[in-house]
Amino acid sequence: MARTRKLLRRLRTQTSGIAMTEFALSMPFLLMVGLWGVEMANYAVTTMKVSQLAIHIADNASRIGDTSTLENRKIYEADVNDLLMGANIQGGSLDFFEHGRAIISSLEVVPTTDDQQYIHWQRCMGLKNWTSSYGVAGDGMDGSLSGMGPIGQEVSAFDGEAVMFVEVAYDYQPLVSERFVGTPNIQSIASFTVRSDRDLTQIYQRNPGLPDPTADCATYSNPYAPPVNGADAGGGGGGNGGGNSNGGGNGGGSNGGGGSNGGGGGSNGGGGGSNGGGGGSNGG
Repeated sequence: MARTRKLLRRLRTQTSGIAMTEFALSMPFLLMVGLWGVEMANYAVTTMKVSQLAIHIADNASRIGDTSTLENRKIYEADVNDLLMGANIQGGSLDFFEHGRAIISSLEVVPTTDDQQYIHWQRCMGLKNWTSSYGVAGDGMDGSLSGMGPIGQEVSAFDGEAVMFVEVAYDYQPLVSERFVGTPNIQSIASFTVRSDRDLTQIYQRNPGLPDPTADCATYSNPYAPPVNGADAGGGGGGNGGGNSNGGGNGGGSNGGGGSNGGGGGSNGGGGGSNGGGGGSNGG
């Protein structure tokens, strides 16, 4: 008993471990505050990126189209697809179309009217299940649409012109943990008036016999998603060989117009040649 009392007295007067004890007690709190600060900073940066992405899409949508001095500038489905591909590249690590969606609307004046607004067409892309907050293609033909945007802040088009109105939504992806800020839905809008005289009749196809894909708003997809099983995604070009092939079997896979990797022999596309196992053949 006396020994226990002596030990307690020594422990009560012991001060050599105070700093370490205080650090140990405060470390969890400091760590949580630090991680929360990192998450909040990442959320702020992500919100800015999504806002910039909306501006980027609207600005470029107002510029696309053929350049001609003889007729109004036509736009094509390929132009819209290139525009959305550029947005995917700008989004970078956001992986925007995997976790979000972009909606492009062409706000115009109903033909034969002075200022009746309507949504002529819409193009959409992204896996997120989300629809426009301001209308769909065809809205306004009955005179029910005064413009697009928040109430009291609507934008409208002039007769013979168009406004590219863009809405984007993105499910925030936490950097540390969703316990800090959750997974909020980040939304942003932007609009730009078309910069030049545009053919407002329709969105054309460059080759009607081989039409380009349409970014339909009834489809929820991400054509820029990374390929599965480690396969290389082709960029539509970059095939090796002008019609020749290498015999003996190349084990490095193949470079084709679609860019797929072969297993043992592989084939060189683009020119039609193939790499065989024993001897090569010359493609046309």
